[in-house]
Amino acid sequence: MAETGSTTSGATASGAAASGNLGWRRHVLYVEGYDPQGAEGYYKLFERSLRRFLKNWPIRVRLGPLEIDSDDLAHWEVAAGGPNWRVRTRYEFLRQEQMIRANMAQPMWQQVPRALLWILNFLYTGTLFRIYRASVQYGLALTHFQLMLIWWLVGSALFGWVVAFGVKLFFPLPWGLDILLGVVVAVGLFALLRPLADRWFVVQINSHWPYLLRYARGEPSCFDHPVEAGAQRLVEMVKARAADEIVVVGHSGGGVLAPAVVARALELDPNLGGYGPRVVLLTPGSLMPGIALHRHATRVRQVVHRVAIEPSILWIDVQARADVLNFYNFDPVEGIGIDAGAWRCNPLVWIVRIRDMLAPEFYRKRRLDLFRMHYQFIMANDQRAPYEYLMLICGPLPVEQWARNAAETLACFDAQGAYQAALPQP
Repeated sequence: MAETGSTTSGATASGAAASGNLGWRRHVLYVEGYDPQGAEGYYKLFERSLRRFLKNWPIRVRLGPLEIDSDDLAHWEVAAGGPNWRVRTRYEFLRQEQMIRANMAQPMWQQVPRALLWILNFLYTGTLFRIYRASVQYGLALTHFQLMLIWWLVGSALFGWVVAFGVKLFFPLPWGLDILLGVVVAVGLFALLRPLADRWFVVQINSHWPYLLRYARGEPSCFDHPVEAGAQRLVEMVKARAADEIVVVGHSGGGVLAPAVVARALELDPNLGGYGPRVVLLTPGSLMPGIALHRHATRVRQVVHRVAIEPSILWIDVQARADVLNFYNFDPVEGIGIDAGAWRCNPLVWIVRIRDMLAPEFYRKRRLDLFRMHYQFIMANDQRAPYEYLMLICGPLPVEQWARNAAETLACFDAQGAYQAALPQP
């Protein structure tokens, strides 16, 4: 392990804290969204975030290398310590990048019709209108990506038509040759614009949702295997009892799959949360309601209902106004039409302010950058704030304590990172 950060010696703390939890162990199972960068990309993001994190938290951190365990899993180890606490975290990554890259590498003559059918499906089933009623900002964001695809197609076709018309007007050609020329120009321009479409996430978003719809409806899907692999690994984590806390994280599109992982694990082991370590489902910036609002999304709604009534599992849904790619101030159970009745115990909705996490000048500069705001949920902050992903993952306190009393908990840490209260015992 390569060590980074610093150690502060001679720090003082209350006796309770000083004798507190020195051996806290956390196990994370990270379920990614539809992102082709995969384990390697997320490891680099985590590494960069750690360096940023240490500017605000002068603690000692050792980050281990990325290790690819199988086609399904990768992991890295993190050892963190403040003046009066020590934490070891095993961060496991549920891999989907090979599947995602294969999907996005398909010929556009396959991808485009599939995406257009999805767009039409969301219109005629009324799903898009239900999304707008739930969250105008999310509806606008989704419509933006749909229109970008349509404009990519229409713009290329119009340009090809203009070229063909101009050539026919000034240069007489044999019948049909002008049409062929127009088609060739349109297809060429469409292909030429592909890198720009990738940069603007047009291909990624419009590739993701058709597959997500298949999964939501309970049809065979490319997401079936990752969910099964993640569920089996979660059961293994619990049975191993090698951690004091297990956190299943589902960011963005992972907010659809992570609850499914937990629900499937409960099928494999109905007593999953009844013994061993505390199991927490954390869904920051989840887009789950966007697909659950489809009238045929029975599989997703069954998953949500199962987790919503499970008292042995704590589900924390993190939302932020500044992120237009999540459903802000939204009940992810009742809001999608589920009546869990008196049995409901989840989720705990945690509203956070991204503005508080970032330097004012950076926030003003990047607040309209949709994906930068979206990824702040899993990146380090510019300044200390009640929500800090790296502290949730590497810090000495249960995620639940942060979610229920974030501001009060933050105030208990001094400038050197010592916790000035009694630390929870494993």
